[in-house]
Amino acid sequence: MYEPVIGLEVHAQLKTRTKAFCGCSVEFGAGANTQTCPVCLGFPGSLPVLNEKVMECGIKTALALACEVQAFTKFDRKHYFYPDLPKSYQISQYDLPLALSGFLEIEVNGARKSIGIKRVHLEEDAGKLIHEPDCSLVDYNRAGVPLLEIVSEPHLNSPDEAYAYLVSLKAILKYLGVCDCDMEKGSLRCDANISLRKKGTSGLGTKTELKNMNSFKSVKDALAYEIKRQGEILASGKAVAQETRLWDDSAAKTSVMRTKEEAMDYRYFPEPDLPPFSLSAQMIKALKDALPELPEALKARLISAYGLSDYDVGILAADKALADYFESCVKLYHKTKAIANWIIGPLSRELNTRNLTIESLGLSAQEFILLLKAVEEGKVSALSAKDVLAEMLNTGKSAHDIISEKDLGQVSDAGELEKIVTEALSQNEKSVEAYRAGKSNALMFLVGQVMRLSKGKANPKTAQEILKQKLSG
Repeated sequence: MYEPVIGLEVHAQLKTRTKAFCGCSVEFGAGANTQTCPVCLGFPGSLPVLNEKVMECGIKTALALACEVQAFTKFDRKHYFYPDLPKSYQISQYDLPLALSGFLEIEVNGARKSIGIKRVHLEEDAGKLIHEPDCSLVDYNRAGVPLLEIVSEPHLNSPDEAYAYLVSLKAILKYLGVCDCDMEKGSLRCDANISLRKKGTSGLGTKTELKNMNSFKSVKDALAYEIKRQGEILASGKAVAQETRLWDDSAAKTSVMRTKEEAMDYRYFPEPDLPPFSLSAQMIKALKDALPELPEALKARLISAYGLSDYDVGILAADKALADYFESCVKLYHKTKAIANWIIGPLSRELNTRNLTIESLGLSAQEFILLLKAVEEGKVSALSAKDVLAEMLNTGKSAHDIISEKDLGQVSDAGELEKIVTEALSQNEKSVEAYRAGKSNALMFLVGQVMRLSKGKANPKTAQEILKQKLSG
């Protein structure tokens, strides 16, 4: 009866050494209020100066999203009163933002869709409130940190589409190197606007804005909850209130934060201490020409160059560093599919278990390939190789040393394997009868028994060949 209409506002903290309008450091984790100055604290007489790197990061992102970068742009004061906003206004952009009218391609369940980007603009962050049992404290270190706000058109129609949009946008920001996208540190934050309308209509319903979502999963869950909540209100004949709501992850529900403000409530006016900016066509072209290979282009190249599947490249290209690691491995070993399988499978599991990135893992492509070659050449079983990989990461030792020390070398000798196969057959007569009766899956069970008896050392391919010979005899 109803369909959701969703728009997302993403705030990306730009990867600069200093703040947007002063020389204070943006390093995360410093002592409270140690990275402040008269400019970011809004002292009388202090004057902001735009960080050139902030403008460059904003333009690169806008170009990567196919936006029209504006030749003339300015900053504005957005007024609101809150303890973590030292100036009682935020330097942002209102009617002349940095860029307009872009798009981002997403894919959900095999279907591609273009999501419009309404605007991209620059602004500064507020501080941070820390709530204690008997008081609230303010840390202004984050005040003045450069943000890029990316506002989508209301073209998203499901939580799954919103999730796909965020994943795609994050990949682009990481590829560009303009944001580290660490949501735990607040480097990437998302607000969502959602309303419901009757299916088949083109109008927009009354929207609510959702805040306090600290992961892409939280965004997806909050949207699903809000679709249900608004649907129940409309079904009862009541009207949805326009308001801002907070998502409670533990309770898995939204609650009212405040009545939604309109633009007039912020009393925007041009920032008098910053001049308007004219961006030359030459500057924009130079930044466009310097853009790196973006995710969609990389996916197409990986498929063309290495014959990988859409699934494989979807995982590899989601992280530029992972894709680079794959290509470093390919330069050392020609078996591209095996490399992709191991990176997507065992190596990615280790990354997730250890909560590490490929850059911080400390495993060179050379060492990784030596392990893969040992598997491909039958020197160690794939099962044992997974344990070897974990030990390599734990100790820093080479695959060769670990295989030797732990006596993990794979048994490929036909004579030795024949003894193990004979024992497996004698212990599993029912499976032997089942295979001879036409149940082919019994063969894999018997291979598993050979692996068990050999403590994972048997070469499974050779073991299967010997099993077939004995079972047909």
